[in-house]
Amino acid sequence: MSTKAGERRSAFILLPLLAIMLALSACGGGGATRTERLPAEPSSISAERQRLLAITRELIGAPYRFGGNSPARGFDCSGLVHYSYRRLGVPVARTVRQQRRQAQSVASTDLLPGDLVFFDTRAKNGHVGIYLGNGRFIHAPSTGGYVREERLDQPYWRRRWLGGGSLLDG
Repeated sequence: MSTKAGERRSAFILLPLLAIMLALSACGGGGATRTERLPAEPSSISAERQRLLAITRELIGAPYRFGGNSPARGFDCSGLVHYSYRRLGVPVARTVRQQRRQAQSVASTDLLPGDLVFFDTRAKNGHVGIYLGNGRFIHAPSTGGYVREERLDQPYWRRRWLGGGSLLDG
């Protein structure tokens, strides 16, 4: 059998298999139903919010450190928020509790990128992150962790949701 004939025969076998795999991957399966809608994304966000997201994303991978509020020392959750907003020129309180009081309450469906997201993690003050859009947020998780992105609809975070808050206009 010639090489070209063998290649054609392989293509006839592989193409239907590829089509089946694509069709199956498009199936949704019987996953859990969502009880809470993620916020709709605005068509555009302010330059101030875009800059905040750029500042915060630069910090991905920085180590967690209790009481930390700088890339050199590492960050705890409220230190990450404090540092990011301070670099933007927006004064922000240092603790989660103070940040929650300072922020204007925002419904989960009305979150904009750059808003704060608060969780009840049974820690003294709770937990805070910065909403990125598309159902994702960035935070400094806990000892041994690193600043990272996560999804709001993960069961752990969904169960602990306290609310959203905004420190920025529009």
